[in-house]
Amino acid sequence: MNSSACYAGHRAYLVPADLSELRGPATGVVELPTRLDWSEQRIYDLSDNSHVGLMYERVIREATQFDDLRTYLNRETLIRVWPYLFLPAEARHTWETPFSELRRAAFRHVHHCRSHMLT
Repeated sequence: MNSSACYAGHRAYLVPADLSELRGPATGVVELPTRLDWSEQRIYDLSDNSHVGLMYERVIREATQFDDLRTYLNRETLIRVWPYLFLPAEARHTWETPFSELRRAAFRHVHHCRSHMLT
């Protein structure tokens, strides 16, 4: 068994009480603290969708304080990029369970992709 998969499946992921708490930036450049991102690329240009996705994945996976979520995630941006984030299944489940907005975003994306495959 892969130890990283095992770890991801048993890890506790922080989730805000309400998505409206997520008031992080939607534009500009963000530098994450090393506790969230210890890679060489800790600076994210939010005008670049690949940067947004990577930053959101790291914050969701690595946040150990609710303020991390509130400071770096933005509600509208999260809903927009949610279907495209590469997250452990447990993290995705933990976030989608209380937030129907995220479940709907993921469902619309899957349904849209399937309908295009059939045409």
